[in-house]
Amino acid sequence: MSKLTKRIVDAAQPAEGRQLLLWDSEVKGFALRVTPAGAKAYILNYRNAQGRERRITIGRHGSPWTVDDARQRARDLLHRIVQGADPLDTRAVDRAAMTVADLADLYLEDGPAARPNKKARSWATDGAILRGHVKPLLGKRTAKGLTRADIAKFQNDVAEGKSARTTKTKPRGAARVTGGKGIAARATATLRAMLSFATERGIIPANPAAGVRLFKQQKVERFLSETEVSQLSGAVTALEAGSKLHPSFAACIRLLMLTGCRRGEIEGLQWDWIDFDRGMIRFPDSKTGAKVTPLPSPAVDVLKGLKRKEGNPYVFPATRGDEGHIVGLSKAWGAVRKAANMPELRLHDLRHSFASFAVADGASLYLVGKVLGHKQASTTEIYAHLRDDPLLALADKTAARIARAMQPQQNTAEIIQHPRAKRSADGR
Repeated sequence: MSKLTKRIVDAAQPAEGRQLLLWDSEVKGFALRVTPAGAKAYILNYRNAQGRERRITIGRHGSPWTVDDARQRARDLLHRIVQGADPLDTRAVDRAAMTVADLADLYLEDGPAARPNKKARSWATDGAILRGHVKPLLGKRTAKGLTRADIAKFQNDVAEGKSARTTKTKPRGAARVTGGKGIAARATATLRAMLSFATERGIIPANPAAGVRLFKQQKVERFLSETEVSQLSGAVTALEAGSKLHPSFAACIRLLMLTGCRRGEIEGLQWDWIDFDRGMIRFPDSKTGAKVTPLPSPAVDVLKGLKRKEGNPYVFPATRGDEGHIVGLSKAWGAVRKAANMPELRLHDLRHSFASFAVADGASLYLVGKVLGHKQASTTEIYAHLRDDPLLALADKTAARIARAMQPQQNTAEIIQHPRAKRSADGR
């Protein structure tokens, strides 16, 4: 334990799958909290007059909270605690006037500790939704004043594109916020989760989003045919050969096609997770937790064609700098699907296609789910209809054979009428 400084705070990196606490040696109970998503905030642990251990969030790192200002705030709070006050009880009075924007900030700061099993990627998505849709439409409203009608109107407004916009993020980058029923349902679900957190904290008496029906999301699953797989693979090879696609991006896409893994799993794949002898990848964490994924021979060939970067654990290291893994796959994928003349194809459709080929080859939904790493059997049910394809092929083949047998047998030999049959025909 050492004194928290700006250098230590700036250098602090998130821990995989859990929050990180860096304690200060100067003020007891004062610490920097780093969420799995990378959000940094100053907190204070203390015991109130009743001996109950409590934690209060001082504020996010950055303006207006520097490490020195946050430390002084912690000292002030401890002084009040010694006198018998409880900062959290005082804050509860202030929360009656808390705006939705303030609640969103509190949710992103304290939520990861309250929901430790929620993945960092999910928190990052929640943050984008709260900043992109919830704050612009409801941010100035008081959290306590929200009604069910407000939540229903929010969902309609997002669907109609009232929060849609494009924001410049970098000299050559932009963030696009879109509308539509799909994102509206997702945004409302995120808002509901935030308000559930607020009820647990006593900020609001009940969750006004609890009775609001979410728009049904029309999921259109895309499955590649063998011809399309060949077409897509050809586009990757051609772009790579023409130096229009970085070899790492090309290999990354090939692995997605050959393993059925999720994009994030392949982007962040590390060499230590791969067991070439047993033909498997051991993911210490994924969307559904730790899992083991089979590594087929064609995927092994792709991996063995890659060079390791010294000092970097990732299979696909960042193309710039010495640390981190590859980024920018979306842009590369855009070039690939354009070259393949498949503008609507998503990277996640490669995972769907892997499953569809497995089912078409006769694999059970249970086995397909195990390969894909599904925790719930219902997740794999989207491929159930594909089982009809091999059955239909078998039925067609069998029926065709029977149909051939049912056809009249034509004898090419000359037919000679029997004399007795001839007399009967003449009536003699």
